[in-house]
Amino acid sequence: MANRGFLSIAGLIVVALALAMSTFTVRETELAMKLRFGEIVRADYKPGLHFKAPFYHEVHKFERRITTRNYPSEQFLTSEGKILRIDFYIKWRISDVSRYYIGTGGSEDIAAVRLGSIVKDGIKGVIARRTIQQVVAAERTEFTGEILKAAESKVAELGVQLVDVRVKKIDLPEEVSESVFSRMRQDFDRQAKQLRAEGDENAEKLRAEADRQKTEIQAKAYRESEMIRGEGDAGAAEAYARAYSRNAEFYSFYRSLQAYDESLGTDNDVLVIGPDSEFFKYLKRAERR
Repeated sequence: MANRGFLSIAGLIVVALALAMSTFTVRETELAMKLRFGEIVRADYKPGLHFKAPFYHEVHKFERRITTRNYPSEQFLTSEGKILRIDFYIKWRISDVSRYYIGTGGSEDIAAVRLGSIVKDGIKGVIARRTIQQVVAAERTEFTGEILKAAESKVAELGVQLVDVRVKKIDLPEEVSESVFSRMRQDFDRQAKQLRAEGDENAEKLRAEADRQKTEIQAKAYRESEMIRGEGDAGAAEAYARAYSRNAEFYSFYRSLQAYDESLGTDNDVLVIGPDSEFFKYLKRAERR
């Protein structure tokens, strides 16, 4: 009985080992490839559980996520023959497992070395067409885009996709750094003066246009006010005329009272007038009564 129990346990262990050796799991962050005596059998596994033949198939797994690799300072020549020391890093991911395995043997370090060499050639070509000032002042997207375009075909042969190439630092030779920065300052000053001059010109145009519109608005308003005043005077004259035609004596008396009020408004007013003047004819009539 003891021997049977031992054999059962041993059998279960053998079955478990056989199952373990016959299956493999691919995670979401992994790429897997199955080989048969060094020959690639399949390289399109999706995440999950898969099977293989023990001792007959070999499975290699690779990182699916983006890999970042920093590279030390390298020297590059500009179109002026000046030396620049540039630090950069590369972001990449595997796009074709079969090509990646054939081109690099599945080694990330070998892939990084080959990618670094390809990208350095791209940087060398881009910088060789520029001066130091153009390299320093270049737009980052334009600079990176040219490097990626130059390295794209060679990188594809490795089964790798370049995600990004970034320049971390550009060191200028001490003998030219000050002259370069001085030239850049002069260019920026020139651009600033030009922009200020254009701004002043636009400001003058806007002020002139505003003054023109102001003059037009004031002239239009004055014309309309004069028209309204004229219409009001005409209406008043017409009203006075109607009032005069109805009772000329009362109208004359009313206008005289208005003249008295305006002429003798305060205690300090002095009015010199002849005794026979028509101005006080209504006051004289009042005295007689």
